[in-house]
Amino acid sequence: MNINNRSIANDQRLTIFGGVNVIESDDILFHVAEKFKSAAEKYKFNYVFKASFDKANRSSADSFRGPGLDKGLDSLRKVKEKFDVPLITDIHEPNQAEVVAEVCDVIQIPAFLCRQTDLIVAAAKTKKIINIKKPQFSSAKEMFHAVSKCEQAGNPDIILCERGNIFGYNNLVVDTLNFQILKDSGKPVFFDVTHSLQQPGMLEKSTGGRGQYVFDLAKAGVSQNIAGLFIETHPDPAKAMCDGPCALDLSELDNFMHKILLLDDLVKSN
Repeated sequence: MNINNRSIANDQRLTIFGGVNVIESDDILFHVAEKFKSAAEKYKFNYVFKASFDKANRSSADSFRGPGLDKGLDSLRKVKEKFDVPLITDIHEPNQAEVVAEVCDVIQIPAFLCRQTDLIVAAAKTKKIINIKKPQFSSAKEMFHAVSKCEQAGNPDIILCERGNIFGYNNLVVDTLNFQILKDSGKPVFFDVTHSLQQPGMLEKSTGGRGQYVFDLAKAGVSQNIAGLFIETHPDPAKAMCDGPCALDLSELDNFMHKILLLDDLVKSN
């Protein structure tokens, strides 16, 4: 599959799905998109901007959810027009698929929803690239069922995204063997680094995290010869309205991309 006239594949240079966790304001979206676009041009990587219009899968009713579908898509459309970048966002209901596909280039199936057949089929029928997150409660091989649903709906353009597994309470771990098992599907494999650093429910009403280890965990994933990384950032993670403890500080983005692409090039040079 291709985006930006570049191939997304496990043996090609990393594609980056990067942006913010949830839409807080247009100003933050523009600031983050500008930094990613600049890094993409500087380091020559394939880039897709990410932001969510609704965080529907939250433990607490008090958690910030975002602006909703209409306002969120309007903000994403502005980013696309201003920075000339493709977009990825997640959907939560089948009836959102077609309207999101009018704006976005990649549709994401959230980890908690990847067993929802109607959701996957609706997304597949848009003919957009579908990024399916592996649930925290599932094995890598179980993801082949989601692939089959998507293909049976007529869409072979599927990305599988590792994001860790539940390990006890308030903790996730990443089994690097999962990357190889996911690649057995024949699909590009991504690594959601920042969500894999979550400590679910750790802050009582919101998710805790270990954002200080984002580079260390990203190196482990990239060493597995994968197609891409999923990275969320924020200009001030301490003030982020969702998943701030997991986010990469935007000021560290340039150095992060420089080092991680050097590793990716080395891994794929053999």
